[in-house]
Amino acid sequence: MSAEHEASPDALSPAAAELLARVRRRAPQDAVRLLERADEALAVEALAQLSQTARRRILSAMEAPKRDALSAALGAPTLSDAKADPRTVGALAEAAPLTVTRDTQVREVTEQVRVASRTSLVTYVYVLDEQTLVGVLTMRDLLLADPEAPVSDVMLADPFFLTPDVSVESAMRAMVHRHYPVYPVCREDGHFLGVVPGYALFEEHTFELTAQPGLMVGVDEDEQVGTPWTRSLKLRHPWLQVNLITAFAAAAVVGLFEGTLERIVILAAFLPVLAGQAGNTGCQAMAVTLRGLALNEVPTSVVNGLLRKEAVLGLVNGLLTGLSAAAGMWIYASMTGTDGALTLALVVVLAMIGSCLLSGVVGVAVPLTLKKVGADPATASSIFLTTATDVVSLGLFLGLASLLLL
Repeated sequence: MSAEHEASPDALSPAAAELLARVRRRAPQDAVRLLERADEALAVEALAQLSQTARRRILSAMEAPKRDALSAALGAPTLSDAKADPRTVGALAEAAPLTVTRDTQVREVTEQVRVASRTSLVTYVYVLDEQTLVGVLTMRDLLLADPEAPVSDVMLADPFFLTPDVSVESAMRAMVHRHYPVYPVCREDGHFLGVVPGYALFEEHTFELTAQPGLMVGVDEDEQVGTPWTRSLKLRHPWLQVNLITAFAAAAVVGLFEGTLERIVILAAFLPVLAGQAGNTGCQAMAVTLRGLALNEVPTSVVNGLLRKEAVLGLVNGLLTGLSAAAGMWIYASMTGTDGALTLALVVVLAMIGSCLLSGVVGVAVPLTLKKVGADPATASSIFLTTATDVVSLGLFLGLASLLLL
């Protein structure tokens, strides 16, 4: 539901309004202690005024019995739709502490601010015209204005606002040059829904950034240290099955060259070297690409240039590391009396160059492809990247060995 369907803080009982004000000023763990000591009805009344994300974090910090009881009591409609994507502005929206009409006098607004400030932090006063946001009134302008003037003479007209369906990531980009403590939330037509604190957007964005490393290997962003092992199993295991299936592709490549490995056993010692080096090269390219996507620095016009850059980097890095690996292969082959030591060294160089070059390109292509099809670019990218680099590096290494040595 949107904010206009919620009871305003003024409609709360005095005890619930006081509890709400105290909860809003505290971290989730501290808010839990306040709510646990309060009467359940008051706790529910206060929690119903918080954003979906704020409620979720407070409830997740509670012991199971209390959490279950409050969650059941909160089954009634609350400020944010329970089905709202938690990564959108709408999930973080709260009821505005104070709204006025454009013909309200400054003197009246000042008195309303004084009353509303007893239970809420009033940063801005939002001016509405039939629920459409037409202006914002700052405290400084309110204090300096003529008490008898209407707020339409003092307000900042056509203010910036966020829409409820915009992602937190997109909102953060819009906020780069707007360092406001609170942002209005409206529909596209300007219909006022509520407000979202700037700190809540920063907090949620930080949470998403910390979740990205886990997403890259199939760990859900909702999983935390205290998550029960049964839920962790449910969240992680499907991706491990996907990883197992994709690993069969690399195993199949090795199986195709079983005869080559039987005749040139020394090749087996260098398989993890090639796979590891190619995987690291791809991960470096993928990390840079994901950072660029997060900062909106990868428009379509620069994709070709990014691919060329990573291909060149892969080529040069593959050559330099390939020479070192080739020296190791030549020394190892010479020490074990294996025939064709120089040819084996050449195979290592060529395989390293080819696998690093292709891995760099794949490291860019995987997140870009996921984004293009509408998926989260960070979700399990590492799984798909590892499969591609293993297949390429192992296939190229064993294929060159078969071609040049057999």
